[in-house]
Amino acid sequence: MSAAFGPPQSLLVLGGTSGIALATARRLIARRTRTVWLAGRPSPALDEAAGSLRALGADVRTVAFDALDPASHEAVVGKVFAEGGVDMALLAFGILGDQAQDEREPLRAVQVAQTNYTGAVSAGLVAARALQNQGHGSLVVLSSAAGERARRADFIYGSSKAGLDAFAQGLGDALYGTGVHVMVVRPGFVRTAMTAGLAPAPFATTPEAVATAIELGLRRRSETVWVPGTLRVVMSVLRHAPRALFRRLPV
Repeated sequence: MSAAFGPPQSLLVLGGTSGIALATARRLIARRTRTVWLAGRPSPALDEAAGSLRALGADVRTVAFDALDPASHEAVVGKVFAEGGVDMALLAFGILGDQAQDEREPLRAVQVAQTNYTGAVSAGLVAARALQNQGHGSLVVLSSAAGERARRADFIYGSSKAGLDAFAQGLGDALYGTGVHVMVVRPGFVRTAMTAGLAPAPFATTPEAVATAIELGLRRRSETVWVPGTLRVVMSVLRHAPRALFRRLPV
Protein backbone atom coordinates (compact mmCIF):
# COMPACT_ATOMS: atom_id res chain seq x y z
CA MET A 1 0.00 0.00 0.00
CA SER A 2 1.14 3.54 -0.65
CA ALA A 3 1.99 5.93 2.16
CA ALA A 4 -1.23 7.78 1.39
CA PHE A 5 -3.45 4.82 2.32
CA GLY A 6 -1.31 2.35 4.30
CA PRO A 7 0.30 2.76 7.71
CA PRO A 8 2.41 5.92 7.68
CA GLN A 9 6.12 5.60 7.01
CA SER A 10 6.81 8.92 8.70
CA LEU A 11 5.09 10.54 11.66
CA LEU A 12 5.17 14.02 13.19
CA VAL A 13 3.89 14.25 16.76
CA LEU A 14 3.00 17.74 17.96
CA GLY A 15 3.06 17.14 21.69
CA GLY A 16 5.93 14.69 21.85
CA THR A 17 5.51 13.57 25.45
CA SER A 18 1.80 12.75 25.21
CA GLY A 19 1.04 9.27 26.53
CA ILE A 20 -1.55 8.70 23.82
CA ALA A 21 0.81 9.93 21.11
CA LEU A 22 3.65 7.69 22.27
CA ALA A 23 1.35 4.66 22.44
CA THR A 24 0.26 5.48 18.89
CA ALA A 25 3.85 5.84 17.73
CA ARG A 26 4.76 2.48 19.26
CA ARG A 27 1.87 0.78 17.51
CA LEU A 28 2.68 2.38 14.16
CA ILE A 29 6.38 1.56 14.45
CA ALA A 30 5.39 -2.08 14.93
CA ARG A 31 3.50 -1.88 11.62
CA ARG A 32 5.50 0.26 9.22
CA THR A 33 6.54 3.67 10.56
CA ARG A 34 10.28 4.23 10.37
CA THR A 35 10.75 7.97 10.95
CA VAL A 36 9.25 9.80 13.92
CA TRP A 37 9.55 13.47 14.80
CA LEU A 38 8.67 14.35 18.39
CA ALA A 39 7.89 18.05 18.71
CA GLY A 40 7.70 19.45 22.21
CA ARG A 41 9.36 21.60 24.80
CA PRO A 42 12.99 20.47 25.31
CA SER A 43 13.05 18.37 28.48
CA PRO A 44 14.37 15.10 29.90
CA ALA A 45 10.88 13.67 29.31
CA LEU A 46 11.09 14.45 25.59
CA ASP A 47 14.56 12.89 25.37
CA GLU A 48 13.34 9.82 27.24
CA ALA A 49 10.36 9.46 24.91
CA ALA A 50 12.65 9.65 21.89
CA GLY A 51 14.98 7.04 23.35
CA SER A 52 12.14 4.63 24.04
CA LEU A 53 11.03 4.80 20.40
CA ARG A 54 14.56 4.47 19.06
CA ALA A 55 14.82 1.23 21.01
CA LEU A 56 11.99 -0.09 18.81
CA GLY A 57 14.05 0.48 15.68
CA ALA A 58 12.72 3.84 14.48
CA ASP A 59 14.72 6.87 13.38
CA VAL A 60 13.52 9.35 16.00
CA ARG A 61 14.29 13.06 15.98
CA THR A 62 13.19 15.81 18.33
CA VAL A 63 12.36 19.43 17.56
CA ALA A 64 11.53 22.28 19.93
CA PHE A 65 7.85 23.19 19.85
CA ASP A 66 5.73 25.39 22.12
CA ALA A 67 1.96 25.44 21.68
CA LEU A 68 1.86 28.87 23.31
CA ASP A 69 4.18 30.39 20.70
CA PRO A 70 2.13 30.35 17.48
CA ALA A 71 4.58 32.67 15.75
CA SER A 72 7.15 29.84 15.77
CA HIS A 73 4.89 27.07 14.47
CA GLU A 74 5.50 27.61 10.78
CA ALA A 75 9.28 27.48 11.23
CA VAL A 76 9.08 24.34 13.38
CA VAL A 77 6.82 22.43 11.01
CA GLY A 78 8.74 23.74 8.00
CA LYS A 79 11.97 22.37 9.44
CA VAL A 80 10.43 18.91 9.74
CA PHE A 81 8.95 18.84 6.23
CA ALA A 82 12.21 20.17 4.77
CA GLU A 83 13.85 16.93 5.91
CA GLY A 84 11.40 14.80 3.91
CA GLY A 85 7.74 13.94 3.49
CA VAL A 86 5.47 13.37 6.47
CA ASP A 87 2.67 10.84 6.05
CA MET A 88 0.88 11.64 9.29
CA ALA A 89 0.82 14.56 11.70
CA LEU A 90 -0.66 13.88 15.13
CA LEU A 91 -1.85 16.92 17.06
CA ALA A 92 -1.63 15.59 20.59
CA PHE A 93 -0.78 18.44 22.96
CA GLY A 94 -3.13 19.81 25.59
CA ILE A 95 -3.55 20.50 29.28
CA LEU A 96 -6.35 19.54 31.64
CA GLY A 97 -6.02 22.40 34.07
CA ASP A 98 -7.61 22.52 37.51
CA GLN A 99 -11.25 23.57 37.21
CA ALA A 100 -11.68 24.99 40.72
CA GLN A 101 -8.40 26.89 40.67
CA ASP A 102 -8.86 28.05 37.09
CA GLU A 103 -12.24 29.54 37.97
CA ARG A 104 -10.57 31.57 40.74
CA GLU A 105 -7.63 32.60 38.56
CA PRO A 106 -8.83 33.54 35.08
CA LEU A 107 -5.30 33.76 33.67
CA ARG A 108 -4.90 30.05 34.35
CA ALA A 109 -8.15 29.39 32.48
CA VAL A 110 -6.86 31.48 29.58
CA GLN A 111 -3.73 29.31 29.44
CA VAL A 112 -5.89 26.20 29.11
CA ALA A 113 -7.82 27.83 26.28
CA GLN A 114 -4.69 29.10 24.53
CA THR A 115 -2.96 25.73 24.71
CA ASN A 116 -5.88 23.50 23.80
CA TYR A 117 -7.55 25.74 21.24
CA THR A 118 -5.53 28.73 20.02
CA GLY A 119 -2.28 26.80 19.85
CA ALA A 120 -4.02 23.91 18.14
CA VAL A 121 -5.63 26.19 15.53
CA SER A 122 -2.22 27.59 14.65
CA ALA A 123 -0.38 24.25 14.60
CA GLY A 124 -3.25 22.51 12.84
CA LEU A 125 -3.41 25.03 10.01
CA VAL A 126 0.35 25.03 9.53
CA ALA A 127 0.56 21.22 9.49
CA ALA A 128 -2.46 20.95 7.18
CA ARG A 129 -0.93 23.36 4.68
CA ALA A 130 2.36 21.44 4.70
CA LEU A 131 0.51 18.17 4.06
CA GLN A 132 -1.53 19.79 1.30
CA ASN A 133 1.61 21.17 -0.37
CA GLN A 134 3.09 17.67 -0.56
CA GLY A 135 -0.20 16.32 -1.89
CA HIS A 136 -1.02 13.63 0.67
CA GLY A 137 -1.09 12.72 4.34
CA SER A 138 -3.28 12.49 7.40
CA LEU A 139 -3.80 15.01 10.17
CA VAL A 140 -5.06 13.29 13.32
CA VAL A 141 -6.44 15.60 16.00
CA LEU A 142 -6.88 14.43 19.59
CA SER A 143 -10.13 16.00 20.75
CA SER A 144 -12.17 14.69 23.70
CA ALA A 145 -15.62 13.44 24.57
CA ALA A 146 -15.59 16.32 27.07
CA GLY A 147 -16.08 18.69 24.16
CA GLU A 148 -19.49 17.27 23.30
CA ARG A 149 -21.22 19.11 26.12
CA ALA A 150 -19.86 21.38 28.84
CA ARG A 151 -20.03 19.82 32.30
CA ARG A 152 -19.91 21.74 35.57
CA ALA A 153 -16.92 19.65 36.64
CA ASP A 154 -14.65 20.66 33.73
CA PHE A 155 -16.34 23.24 31.53
CA ILE A 156 -13.13 25.22 30.97
CA TYR A 157 -11.28 22.22 29.58
CA GLY A 158 -14.43 20.94 27.85
CA SER A 159 -15.11 24.25 26.13
CA SER A 160 -11.55 24.38 24.79
CA LYS A 161 -11.94 20.88 23.36
CA ALA A 162 -15.34 21.81 21.90
CA GLY A 163 -13.67 24.63 20.00
CA LEU A 164 -10.86 22.34 18.85
CA ASP A 165 -13.33 19.71 17.70
CA ALA A 166 -15.38 22.18 15.66
CA PHE A 167 -12.21 23.61 14.13
CA ALA A 168 -10.89 20.17 13.16
CA GLN A 169 -14.20 19.18 11.57
CA GLY A 170 -14.25 22.37 9.52
CA LEU A 171 -10.63 21.89 8.51
CA GLY A 172 -11.47 18.38 7.36
CA ASP A 173 -14.26 19.73 5.20
CA ALA A 174 -11.97 22.41 3.77
CA LEU A 175 -9.36 19.81 2.83
CA TYR A 176 -11.79 17.24 1.43
CA GLY A 177 -10.65 16.18 -2.03
CA THR A 178 -7.13 17.60 -1.66
CA GLY A 179 -5.47 14.31 -0.73
CA VAL A 180 -5.22 15.29 2.94
CA HIS A 181 -7.30 13.27 5.39
CA VAL A 182 -8.34 14.85 8.72
CA MET A 183 -9.46 12.52 11.51
CA VAL A 184 -10.90 13.72 14.82
CA VAL A 185 -10.38 11.37 17.78
CA ARG A 186 -12.71 11.70 20.77
CA PRO A 187 -11.55 9.60 23.72
CA GLY A 188 -13.31 9.52 27.03
CA PHE A 189 -11.32 9.47 30.26
CA VAL A 190 -7.85 8.11 29.44
CA ARG A 191 -5.55 6.77 32.15
CA THR A 192 -2.42 8.86 31.52
CA ALA A 193 0.01 11.00 33.49
CA MET A 194 -2.31 13.96 32.86
CA THR A 195 -5.20 12.26 34.66
CA ALA A 196 -3.14 10.63 37.42
CA GLY A 197 -4.83 11.04 40.78
CA LEU A 198 -8.28 11.60 39.30
CA ALA A 199 -11.09 9.12 39.84
CA PRO A 200 -11.70 7.30 36.53
CA ALA A 201 -14.94 8.23 34.80
CA PRO A 202 -17.29 5.62 33.32
CA PHE A 203 -15.96 4.09 30.08
CA ALA A 204 -12.38 4.92 31.06
CA THR A 205 -9.81 3.73 28.54
CA THR A 206 -6.06 3.47 28.02
CA PRO A 207 -3.53 5.09 25.66
CA GLU A 208 -3.05 1.71 24.00
CA ALA A 209 -6.77 1.41 23.27
CA VAL A 210 -6.78 4.90 21.75
CA ALA A 211 -3.74 3.98 19.65
CA THR A 212 -5.52 0.88 18.36
CA ALA A 213 -8.57 2.96 17.44
CA ILE A 214 -6.39 5.52 15.65
CA GLU A 215 -4.71 2.84 13.56
CA LEU A 216 -8.08 1.32 12.63
CA GLY A 217 -9.47 4.76 11.82
CA LEU A 218 -6.55 5.50 9.53
CA ARG A 219 -7.08 2.21 7.73
CA ARG A 220 -10.78 2.99 7.26
CA ARG A 221 -10.17 6.65 6.38
CA SER A 222 -12.56 7.58 9.18
CA GLU A 223 -13.37 11.21 9.87
CA THR A 224 -14.38 10.71 13.51
CA VAL A 225 -13.27 8.07 16.00
CA TRP A 226 -14.76 7.53 19.48
CA VAL A 227 -12.84 5.63 22.15
CA PRO A 228 -14.45 3.46 23.35
CA GLY A 229 -16.99 3.24 20.54
CA THR A 230 -19.95 3.08 22.95
CA LEU A 231 -19.30 6.72 23.89
CA ARG A 232 -20.80 7.79 20.59
CA VAL A 233 -24.25 6.68 21.77
CA VAL A 234 -23.76 7.82 25.37
CA MET A 235 -22.68 11.32 24.38
CA SER A 236 -25.47 11.60 21.84
CA VAL A 237 -27.97 11.02 24.64
CA LEU A 238 -26.22 13.46 26.99
CA ARG A 239 -25.92 16.09 24.30
CA HIS A 240 -29.70 16.13 23.84
CA ALA A 241 -30.65 15.85 27.51
CA PRO A 242 -32.64 18.86 28.80
CA ARG A 243 -30.35 21.27 30.59
CA ALA A 244 -32.27 21.11 33.87
CA LEU A 245 -31.86 17.32 33.86
CA PHE A 246 -28.23 17.43 32.72
CA ARG A 247 -27.31 19.61 35.72
CA ARG A 248 -28.45 16.88 38.09
CA LEU A 249 -26.65 14.01 36.39
CA PRO A 250 -23.50 12.68 38.12
CA VAL A 251 -21.25 13.30 35.12
